[in-house]
Amino acid sequence: MKTLFALCFALLLSSAHAADYAAVSVKVTPVKVGAHSYYVQGLSGAASSENQGYMSNAGFVVTPAGVVVFDTLGTPSLAAELVKQIHKITRQPIKRVIISHYHADHYYGTQVFKALGAEIWAHKNGQGAINTDAAAARLAQRKETLFPWVDEHTKLTPADIWLDGDTDFEMGGIHFALRYVGPAHSDEDMVMLVREDGVLYAGDLVFKGRVPFVGDADSKAWLAALDKLIALKPRVMVPGHGGVSNTPLADLTLTRDYLNYLRAEMGKAVNDLVPFEQAYAHTDWSKYAKLPAFEQANRPNAYNTYLLMEKESLGK
Repeated sequence: MKTLFALCFALLLSSAHAADYAAVSVKVTPVKVGAHSYYVQGLSGAASSENQGYMSNAGFVVTPAGVVVFDTLGTPSLAAELVKQIHKITRQPIKRVIISHYHADHYYGTQVFKALGAEIWAHKNGQGAINTDAAAARLAQRKETLFPWVDEHTKLTPADIWLDGDTDFEMGGIHFALRYVGPAHSDEDMVMLVREDGVLYAGDLVFKGRVPFVGDADSKAWLAALDKLIALKPRVMVPGHGGVSNTPLADLTLTRDYLNYLRAEMGKAVNDLVPFEQAYAHTDWSKYAKLPAFEQANRPNAYNTYLLMEKESLGK
């Protein structure tokens, strides 16, 4: 009875907290992927009013001493719903949040966990990321496209502790390995391995079943980072987007092949002095054209890779 009362009390607290934010109608459903490990899977495609910003994954690990959360989703409303779902599973407090990187869809919910007393950890290369012109422009864009789930009360929340690199910690007898694998998708990429479960939360280094968002990432370094994930030998891998992978080594192939293809095609265009527009129009994208997020991500990915290959060419 005591346990049941505590769980009910936690649910009441999380429900009251969620009431501070516009309710979401999308289903945020935890899926168990290990003895202690869970994840929630975002919808396909870019952030939109249709998916209410729910287009990335997040995870959490329940230990006897507290809950560790990996990423906080793309709006405070989604984060509040995630908290509610966590409290349906455990009465343990949410003690720590690991931010994989400071892209909007992975950390806009951080303020919700901060208000609950959780300690926020991220890699030190993320310092200042929320104070840039690009971050301000992204927030303004999200307020337009994701209102009321992102509004004037949405705060860009920094970490409490900035990690210097690889970090191991234990909570309730469960051992966590945080590994710095950037700069790759971002300068601050962090992944988290739950050792007892063999579950790897990979952030946006791996996009399963959709076109990755490359942005201005260093794709050469990203490919090297994928090798670091392979070395961890996970049993299960939770990507930043798409379904969980029960065959992690095989499912690393899509992201790796896509990056290699971008670099090969855009690199050839640069070497042959072919302008980007012409190069893009004459590249065969059929292998990826039917994947989710192709329309939104592929052209910017190709353009930024073209610029990167120009830079690499000049550096030779």
